[in-house]
Amino acid sequence: MKILFLIFVGGGFGSVARFLVSKSIQSSGVTIPYGTFGVNVLGSFIIGLVLAYLANKTGDYYDNLGFLLAIGFCGGFTTFSSFAFENLELLKSGAILEFFIYTLSSVLLSIVAVFFAMWLMQINLR
Repeated sequence: MKILFLIFVGGGFGSVARFLVSKSIQSSGVTIPYGTFGVNVLGSFIIGLVLAYLANKTGDYYDNLGFLLAIGFCGGFTTFSSFAFENLELLKSGAILEFFIYTLSSVLLSIVAVFFAMWLMQINLR
């Protein structure tokens, strides 16, 4: 229960931070979503700092601080940070084919899933 509470608190702060940081970066009238881009890069940097610190300190990525900051805060801030970390782990382990399959399928299938969900909702709303 304590772990879920830590993730919940971290996720709440991460979500608010994502909104504030994204809005502060994004310029109106600009087509490219720089706010989301900035949050994804910053979140990936933060999860790298947190997990490297924990690995050096405890030898384990997930103690209470890991649940609060890596899973909670970074998960609320951007799940892209977890995606980036998992890809790095695949590369470090030499799983190059799995890296490419995971990366390409995650990006492409996620875009297709959003498109399909929006298509379904338009049918149901009309």
